[in-house]
Amino acid sequence: MDREINSKVVKELREKTGAGMMACKKALQESNGDLIKAAEALRQKGLALTDKKSSRTTSEGLIESYIHTGQQLGVLVEVQCETDFVARSAAFGSLTKDIAMQIAASPLVKYVSMDKIPESLIEKEKEIELGKEDLVNKPLEIKEKIVAGRVEKLLKTQILLEQPFIRDPNVTIDELIKKSIALLGENIRVGRFVRVELGE
Repeated sequence: MDREINSKVVKELREKTGAGMMACKKALQESNGDLIKAAEALRQKGLALTDKKSSRTTSEGLIESYIHTGQQLGVLVEVQCETDFVARSAAFGSLTKDIAMQIAASPLVKYVSMDKIPESLIEKEKEIELGKEDLVNKPLEIKEKIVAGRVEKLLKTQILLEQPFIRDPNVTIDELIKKSIALLGENIRVGRFVRVELGE
């Protein structure tokens, strides 16, 4: 049997990517049986589809809790999807657990995404950066670029979607969610979360 339609290769690709059997078979045929190229093609298609799905309404989902060993740190997170069918799936449950653990492991994280950060906080951070001594003698245009870069870098440490995933630091939480969107075929988003540490 040709390598591109060998069921073992199709299965291997499916396990690697989470894509459907027929999509894996087609990707392997188009890449002449090259697993790496087929996986890349599926990933590109999956990410393209996730962009289309990102505007769809998410009215179902789960509220996941995580209590860290010692019971002195706890997390509640709301993860939304489109249907209760997906909300009850093992893959979605696993994603919500991973996100809750990520929040527990990220003491600086306060916001889901950049658009959730209050404008007043962004302006305050810009003000602080502009007042730093190393910028005093720089032209205004250069100052503004440096300040914008520094503020963005600082704020990213507070954004959940920007964090490297604790189980695989090569993947951000945003990318982890996009992979789940590609796998489950529905829009998924983090609604809100709270992180409580004893004594805080």
